[in-house]
Amino acid sequence: MSTPIRLLLADDHPVVRAGLRAVLDTEPDFRVVAEAATAEEAVARAAAGGLDVVLMDLQFGSGMHGSQATAEITAAPDAPRVLILTTYDSDADILAAVEAGAAGYLLKDAPPEELAAAVRTAAAGRSALAPAVAHRLMDRMRTPAQALTKRELEVLQLVGEGLSNAEISKRLFLSQATVKSHLVHIYAKLGVDSRTSAVAAATARRLIRR
Repeated sequence: MSTPIRLLLADDHPVVRAGLRAVLDTEPDFRVVAEAATAEEAVARAAAGGLDVVLMDLQFGSGMHGSQATAEITAAPDAPRVLILTTYDSDADILAAVEAGAAGYLLKDAPPEELAAAVRTAAAGRSALAPAVAHRLMDRMRTPAQALTKRELEVLQLVGEGLSNAEISKRLFLSQATVKSHLVHIYAKLGVDSRTSAVAAATARRLIRR
């Protein structure tokens, strides 16, 4: 019998973890060896070793973000693969996760067989992207001049959360002039002329979260 794929479930909702465990326990080659309710716990447990794949949520309340945890986990030697499993499919979330080193990105409404296949794909060292996520990344590659950069998406996400230019500059460690420059580029790419219309356009295209 082959060695089972050892899994860590990282999600701040106990019901979600229980549901995932119930689904994954039906697969004979999977073994859920640990759970984490915070991103910080996931980082610590991954560092302890004995894992092949981490199923990572993106949002953990007010604590560390899932993408940050992914970056910390994947930076270690012999790190487990990280598979993002989330409800968010905005460009901002996808790019942050991929850049952090995620091996895959799935949405929580994925059918059980798609989840199982993604876990096996990630464990084998290959990329496992949900079809809709792969499609969005391909769209960005086809129209690079029109696509917002990761930094522009970060700025626009904070605009959408109601932050001022001064607050954004502090949050992202940028000068206010740089924030304004990013907004100019964002407006041009989206074909808008105000913060409100930029947020509305980006939300409609699922570039940022609302």
